Amino acid sequence: MVKWMAVLYGVVTAIVLGLVSGLGVPFTDASLPVLGAGLTGLIAGGVAGYVARGGLWSGLVHGFLATTIGGIVVALVLLLLGTLVAGVFGFSAGVLFLVWVASNGIPGAVGGAIGGVVAPEETAAGQPAT
Repeated sequence: MVKWMAVLYGVVTAIVLGLVSGLGVPFTDASLPVLGAGLTGLIAGGVAGYVARGGLWSGLVHGFLATTIGGIVVALVLLLLGTLVAGVFGFSAGVLFLVWVASNGIPGAVGGAIGGVVAPEETAAGQPAT
């Protein structure tokens, strides 16, 4: 079962990192675009997997969903801005970027799996810890 709040945390993380990665995070989109997508995917997927607290498989699914949805939102924003600034060239670059977003889900799934494994198990309130 997908925990959409965990996916939302990952999406917000992916959007924030995706929009600032070339400017604020060193060694990302400005120099090596693949490293930026991988770093964003690992962090956002890790956040989603950690919040989901469901283990390896759950973290993988939540990380993949979060980074793919977040990457699509970032790509659409950049597509709109690129079209406004550069016209047809901005649009074609944006379409290529949307294809590139699909590959962003792989590091997100890996990050989500790591976050899911690292997260402590959920316990019901009032129950003694065993």
